[in-house]
Amino acid sequence: MVNGFVFRCSNFVSLILRQKMKKVFITGANKGIGFEVAKQLLQEGEYIYLGSRNLENGRQAVEKLKAKGLTNVEAIEIDVTDAVSVDNARKTVAEKTESLDILINNAGISGGMSQTALAASVDDQFKNVYETNVFGVVRVTQNFVGLLAKSDEPRIVNVSSSQGSITLHSDPSLGYQYYDFKGAVYLSSKAALNMYTVNLAYELRDTKFKVNAVSPGFTKTDFTNNMGTGNIEDAASRIVKYALIDENGPTGKFFCEETNPETGEIPW
Repeated sequence: MVNGFVFRCSNFVSLILRQKMKKVFITGANKGIGFEVAKQLLQEGEYIYLGSRNLENGRQAVEKLKAKGLTNVEAIEIDVTDAVSVDNARKTVAEKTESLDILINNAGISGGMSQTALAASVDDQFKNVYETNVFGVVRVTQNFVGLLAKSDEPRIVNVSSSQGSITLHSDPSLGYQYYDFKGAVYLSSKAALNMYTVNLAYELRDTKFKVNAVSPGFTKTDFTNNMGTGNIEDAASRIVKYALIDENGPTGKFFCEETNPETGEIPW
């Protein structure tokens, strides 16, 4: 009888813990900053749907996390440039949970090093980068907003870059500390993402949603060809911070704590 009581209590505690877990979907999370974000949120006790364009890569990432004792995670196949793939990912998540608490639009591409305003190719560079960095975010957000709306504290973090700040790049007195050239493709894609963030936050202003753009900083990863001044742990923690803000947290803002260590907020 005692063993049966202990078993029922254990199940009850497990049920309560599962109910308190925030359900999080992260795109492009099988490596780099996205993977570290998943790890840190798991350490916070959340449940992660780890989005990966290649499902096998996603499963391998999940196994790495589980090897660290972080078990509340599963891989979800999603190619943000493919409308069918995004819809299928949403259906898969909807089969597993009635609501989603946090969406982190992390998937992104740089478009390579040669990105001059006069020579960058429309088809091979501009369209390709925008398909992931802008249209992909729109696709995912529009598909998953219904699940997010069922949460008591829905949060959307669009992973941006301080390179998308028109103010920082247009004011000579401010300068830009890392590059002496301007990548017309990548920079403009992040500026477009920022404007989408502003509009999204405005449309959701009378709801419980909090929507922000967050730059993780200049971080050494495959994405930057291992160039950078910051480490991946700090970069991910900046994203996690705004994914977990409470009801008094900001919305419709642009943050880069590397650029502005005092308040985090930077100009659009």
